[in-house]
Amino acid sequence: MTAPAFDHPYIDVDEQRDTPRPHRYVHGGFTGTDTRFSLYFPPPEIYQGRFFQHITPVPESEHLAQSATGQEDRIGFAFSAGGYFLETNGGGTSGTPDGATDPTIAGYRANAAAAEHSRVMARQVYGDHRPYGYAYGGSGGAFRTMGCAENTEGVWDGFVPYVPGSPMAAPNVFSVRMHAQRLLRHQFDRIVDAVEPGGSGDPHAGLTAEESAALTEVTRMGFPIRSWFGHRTMGTHAFGTLYPHIVVADPGYFEEFWTTPGHLGADPDSSIHRDRFRFDSTVTGVLLRRDAPDLGPFGEPPEAPQGGVDEAFKGASGEGDAVLALRLASVPDTDTLGAELTVTSGAASGAQLRLKGFWHDLAVVDMPDTEHSLTGVRPGDSVRVDNSNFLAAQTYHRHQVPGPEYPVWDQYRDATGAPLLPQRPFLIAPLFAAAAAGHVPGGKFTGKMIVVSCLLDREAFPWQADWYRGRAAEHFGDALDGHFRLWYVDNALHADAERQEHPTHTVSYLGVLHEALRSLADWVEKDIPPAHSTRYEIRDGHVVVPDSATERGGVQPVARITADGAQRADVPAGTRVTLTANVECPPGAGRIVRVQWDLDGDGTYEVDEVVDPVTRLTLERHHTYAEPGTCFATVRVSTQRDADPETPFARIDNLARARIVVRD
Repeated sequence: MTAPAFDHPYIDVDEQRDTPRPHRYVHGGFTGTDTRFSLYFPPPEIYQGRFFQHITPVPESEHLAQSATGQEDRIGFAFSAGGYFLETNGGGTSGTPDGATDPTIAGYRANAAAAEHSRVMARQVYGDHRPYGYAYGGSGGAFRTMGCAENTEGVWDGFVPYVPGSPMAAPNVFSVRMHAQRLLRHQFDRIVDAVEPGGSGDPHAGLTAEESAALTEVTRMGFPIRSWFGHRTMGTHAFGTLYPHIVVADPGYFEEFWTTPGHLGADPDSSIHRDRFRFDSTVTGVLLRRDAPDLGPFGEPPEAPQGGVDEAFKGASGEGDAVLALRLASVPDTDTLGAELTVTSGAASGAQLRLKGFWHDLAVVDMPDTEHSLTGVRPGDSVRVDNSNFLAAQTYHRHQVPGPEYPVWDQYRDATGAPLLPQRPFLIAPLFAAAAAGHVPGGKFTGKMIVVSCLLDREAFPWQADWYRGRAAEHFGDALDGHFRLWYVDNALHADAERQEHPTHTVSYLGVLHEALRSLADWVEKDIPPAHSTRYEIRDGHVVVPDSATERGGVQPVARITADGAQRADVPAGTRVTLTANVECPPGAGRIVRVQWDLDGDGTYEVDEVVDPVTRLTLERHHTYAEPGTCFATVRVSTQRDADPETPFARIDNLARARIVVRD
């Protein structure tokens, strides 16, 4: 393949704009390429000589940031931090990973070219100077940010990869999760209750041997056991985008799985045979996005950040005529996730698509905005549905055992380190990593870096950030602390979104991301070291942090809540319960500015208190619980480096929960 040159930049828009705030907007690209960029220059009086560049998980539009608000407002954050904002389309179609493109375009070259040219434009706007540059991106964008850090020099000065995977992440983190979702789908409520505050602490109680083994397997691979509260809607996430590439790259696996000993499908006693289905049916209805159909747990989220890590892999969305589901005359009597549907008659005959699963008589389409072959499907068309390959994929990770630097795979090795099960002829995950980053990340970067990872991350298991820290330590040795930080965020998931689906379980980590970028700028430009890395241990695939904020470090406050002095209060109806919250900030990591209370566990924080800025705080609330039942009282706390309780930027949150059981 011939790599495009980025020698001839052009500008096709250069104008003053007043919304969402006054700025000079510049749009352009590079002649002979599909790369496009947008630049947002703040007024000179707030500019401090730097820029921030967000890198999406996959190549997307260069216009995404314009519609963002609140904590998700990347332009507003950049301006608040004294910088201009740069966004590209990641190389456009020439940067979209497939067999015909150069992965270095999306990995780092398109973004690097835009970053370098942005400095040319900045000199025109603000006068002669060299702006400092900071790149950041999450999930697949973290891979691409690492690609920028490891394959360029002098383009950027610092980097913030957030919620990163490892070169062994995809598809393995999804396959092991899907295996657990199949086997534990009727037990999750029991498991969640056991690990919630005031629970039994034994998530294996009441499970069959097969179910318990699945829970052990997924937990040892690094899935945070506290994250199963979202089991109803977590689905298969990005697996649908990876699945076709697995089938193409390794078709033999899907045959051997059902026939070769050592594979789950070849075990006649496995429950996988109970959950396998292959059947023919007839389309009785075609449901479009504009119909707003009820898709149950497969429904589309009402809000999603443009270019966000939980949405980017789905492709551009919003078309009203996208087919979301097909109503079928017959559906399977099992509720497992994932299947393939082939249209066998009608104008769309031969079309193949992936399903999320079934909701009543609806076959719900996975990533409907990429399934253009469905436009010709009509009622009366025949279809064939088969979940055999999706079931096989659920244990693909068992046959992808890497080297000893990935200890979560030790459960699949014997005492000598050899794999216990048949292995595929190659490891597929590093190929996906290389397609995203332009090479396989290895920790050899220039400049400075702060990695942000989340302890409840179900898609990028938290140990993977430590894997990258280990590679960076191999490169920098004793000098690591002068180049690298790793901040873990508790009670946060994968999505870089302000809105939380479960607001009494999780907080947004965007404030930590903002603080990482601001601290990075201070580190690079003023030689002010950022807060120390979070202290932690890796125990059997899990990141374990100290209870105390002083011992834990990082930048997130630690909150604790008790009900009548304990994690659990069992009281008669009508009892007045004392809720006590203790909040502590890590050393040098902002001050407490806000405390919110959800007293009855309904997801609404009915009490919102702005407090005098302090680093340690104890508060009490009293609430009378009149109705029998179980609820969780939650306290959510916020810190901010400038002690500003109103700003959406660099506001760092955490929460804590206590169980109240009310008897008749």
